[in-house]
Amino acid sequence: MRGAVESIVDELKRLKESGVTRVYLEDASVTGLKRALHSRFVRAHTGEGSPSGNPDGLAAAVPLQPPQLAIPGGDKSTRLEWLRHRVLHCPVCNANTRPGKKVVFGVGNVNADVFFCGEAPGADEEIQGEPFVGRAGQLLTRIIETMGLARADVYIGNIMNWRPATVSGHGNRPPTAEEMTYCLPYLKAQVEIVSPKIIVALGGTAVNGLLGPDPSRRMGSTRGRWFEFEGTPLLATYHPSYVLRNGSLSSKRLVWEDMLQVMEKLGIPISERQRNYFKTA
Repeated sequence: MRGAVESIVDELKRLKESGVTRVYLEDASVTGLKRALHSRFVRAHTGEGSPSGNPDGLAAAVPLQPPQLAIPGGDKSTRLEWLRHRVLHCPVCNANTRPGKKVVFGVGNVNADVFFCGEAPGADEEIQGEPFVGRAGQLLTRIIETMGLARADVYIGNIMNWRPATVSGHGNRPPTAEEMTYCLPYLKAQVEIVSPKIIVALGGTAVNGLLGPDPSRRMGSTRGRWFEFEGTPLLATYHPSYVLRNGSLSSKRLVWEDMLQVMEKLGIPISERQRNYFKTA
């Protein structure tokens, strides 16, 4: 399979060098290529092949059956530590993690009122094994502090426990439905243990992962609205990376209006200065 994929890449490079700028592929060919890439390391999650992760930077096949969890009794900290150990030693998560990088588990206050849920780890996160530690994470921390809270007061997790691999080995991509379905039991277990009063879904991938896919759903009309996940109120808002890319005062204000909703629902006092942050008029 590897030879077939690389042959296609080599041929595309050859065509590009000869001046070809567009190549037509039939739908069946595209589908076949996607399947080949997705199943390229199908043996990885069974323990065959590389024991230290995926050496070529492509996703190992994800089993159709999500993990079944039987979390033992005990206090929150004990149960969360059991789950953390389970995730960090998950063979599928490790098979999909790049060599030398880490599986990412949630962090924060086990008694947090707010559970921030992101999409998938990025380059910084897979190095440190902690969600939201890159530029987007730094912005999220500033948002939390502007709410009058500290990062240690909240809980932060992701839909995914590994950084979705790409063909090139660089950049980021949204996780597939299969990848999110596999990791969702781990996220649900974290929510169940922490028992937050509110979940904040950061970005469209997090919203779709928590609420289920909906082709008609758009973040423009979804953000700022309340939903429910497993009985917990859920507020959808833009991902911090969107604010960084957009950079406009209006996008900052939209996210901040969502945080004001969270503060109001939790009964956190809001000063006049806080209420007026990022207002354009």
